[in-house]
This record gives sequence, structure tokens and C-alpha cells, in this order.
Amino acid sequence: MVLTGLEQIRMTFPSELKGKNVGVLCHAPSITSDFIHITDLLISSRECRLVSIFGPQHGLFGQTQDNMIEWSSSIHPEFGIPVYSLYGEHRKPTGEMLNGLEAFIVDLQDVGARLYTYIWTVKLCMEACANAGIPVWILDRPNPVAKLPFDGPVLKEEYFTFVGGASIPLCHRMTIGEMALWIKGKYLPECDLRIVWMKNWHRSSLFSETGLPWVLPSPNMPTLQTALVYPGTVLSEALNLSEGRGTTIPFELLGAPYVNTSGLMKNLLSRNIPGCAFRVHNFIPTFNKYSGQFCNGFQIHVTDPSVYRPVATAYEIFDAILETSPDGSLKFNPPPYEYEYKLMPFDILSGDSVMRDSLAGRIDPKVEFQRWESEISEFTDEFRQVACYKE
Repeated sequence: MVLTGLEQIRMTFPSELKGKNVGVLCHAPSITSDFIHITDLLISSRECRLVSIFGPQHGLFGQTQDNMIEWSSSIHPEFGIPVYSLYGEHRKPTGEMLNGLEAFIVDLQDVGARLYTYIWTVKLCMEACANAGIPVWILDRPNPVAKLPFDGPVLKEEYFTFVGGASIPLCHRMTIGEMALWIKGKYLPECDLRIVWMKNWHRSSLFSETGLPWVLPSPNMPTLQTALVYPGTVLSEALNLSEGRGTTIPFELLGAPYVNTSGLMKNLLSRNIPGCAFRVHNFIPTFNKYSGQFCNGFQIHVTDPSVYRPVATAYEIFDAILETSPDGSLKFNPPPYEYEYKLMPFDILSGDSVMRDSLAGRIDPKVEFQRWESEISEFTDEFRQVACYKE
């Protein structure tokens, strides 16, 4: 079984944290292999004093559903200590929130997609702690889709937002600990960063091979299968195409009233997309896009994660929908998206405007994929400098 950073400090508590006042950034999956939450572990510990809790997007225990749905800070009903929201009035801890802390612990389950906001909350916490002179401790956890190859455009700096704050591909293969190490090296050398690395984890393994329990890291990430397709199908959030929110398998289902499923299935089959299969699956979302409306749709089934490319597959899907649907059916949504009011949502998710222009101009997918490969080649050299786990 994989031993996470949390399991490691449970067995051997770091001497540097003993007797210290600590705050912890965590959420629902911040548990041990036997389902004990990190806050319960720390509050009962004689090794340190848990004095504050911080939570990311979706809340401390996953209570908020969608983008730009905020939650408020409160006092923990059992522990009587502050629970600070970092997805409400503040994205970054204030000096008042950090007052009295001697260490800031992070235990979050990321999903390996650049646009998942948790790592950018960590980046903002690293900035705040660096300014306050507080060391940041990352308790590392598996990237559940690290088996997937690098995929998608590398984010350009002019498109940095809360859904991307570093020049990495959409599917980046790093753990949250490696990401923090990357951020320190590139942007925050002054941050006092300590990382408790995992044991027995290999990058080529899927989460289902770790022996760890899967706990939803966000409300629309119910399964590992969802996590595998998410780095690509999440781009549907920037389109008038339902990403399956309001169903039980979001991001695995895509559709809209205008989709021609018969023509689309034939078109996708002819493209010989590796590592996956497509199946007609219509749906009626209970909320979000097309709520209460019949959507012609389909499900993506990942059959071989070692060759599946989620972003390239999504590009092929969008291109096929453009080819088989009535002209003007598939559209790019305007701002705002995730508190960005000027840049196009598709651009901040994909990494630049080129991918959107390529789709709109019906550029051969191979041309776009070659562009990504060139960018990824440069990124890979930097990735090797922070890669701390064997394949």
C-alpha cells in the first residue's frame, strides 16, 4: 500500500513540528487509509496544537457544487477553532488568519489537471506564508492520473488566473508536492517549503492500484474514471456543451440538444482515437446547462490509460461535433469564468487562444497536437528537475 504524507507523520511525527501552533489546509479526502480525517488526528495529538483550519474551493467537506459558488469562514462546531474559507472573501490567507501560526500544513488530494484550483490555492498560501515567515509543510498524495502522458498546451503567462498559475501542460503528471517544489523553484524561492514524500508510490500507477480509499476531491469527481477524462472534457465548461453536470457521471458524459449522436459516433470511430471508446448515452441534466432538457449525448470509456490522451481526445470530440452538427451550433462561452472577466474562458482553461482559434478555423488536429508536443518537450526538461518518484 502507498503511504501518503499524512500516514508518514502519523507514524513518525516530525521533530520540527513538535509543540508548534499549526494551521492546516485540507478537505474531505484529507484522511488516513483507515478514514481518520487529518483535523481529528491533529486536534487529538499531543505533538502539536491545531489552532486553525483552512479550506479550498468546494468547502472543507465538499459542500459547494460549482465554480464561483463561495463558502464562508466559521468556527468549528466541535473544536472551537476558526475554519477559514479560501474560496470566499479571500483566496489568499490574510495576516490575521496566519497570526500565531508556527507552521502551515497542506494535505489536499489533487487530480493532475492544471486547471484544478487546489494547487493554486497552495501557491497563494505559499506566498502568504513566505511573507509571514511561516514554513509550509506539504503532505504529499498520489496524482491519480499520473499514468496518463503529458497532454495539452503549456499555459502562457498572460493567461495566468485562478485556474492556472504556472507554465505547465493541462495534464502534467506531477503530485501536489512536486507542484509545490516547482512553484518554489520558479516563482517563490523565499518560501520555506518542507515536503513529506510518499512511500511505495510510482508515477505509472493508477489510484486504484495504491490501496488507498477514493474520496471525492470535489462534488463532480465521483470516480477514478472521471479523473481520467477530466483534463480534457473539463474544457466543455467553456462551451455551450454540457459536461454532464446534473448527472451522476459528470465529465464522462457530454451532450447537448443540437448534437447529432449518430453522425458523431461514426465520425469519432473513423478517427481511431487511442485508449478509449464512445457509446451513445442521452441524458437530462437536473441542474447546470440544459437543466431539464433532453440532451443527445455520449459517454467516454477509457480502455487503456497508458495511451489515452484526455486533452487530445477532447479536441477530437469538439472537432467532430463541429463537423457533424448544424453550422453555428457549438459555441465558445463568453466571460466571466472563475473570476476572470476579460479573457475567454476556453483560453484560460486550454492555456492560450491558439487552441480555440484552431478549432474555430477547423485546423487539422494533428497540427495542433504537434504544437503541444513542441511545448511539452521544453517542459519535460524542467519536470525532470522536480520529479521525485520513479515511473
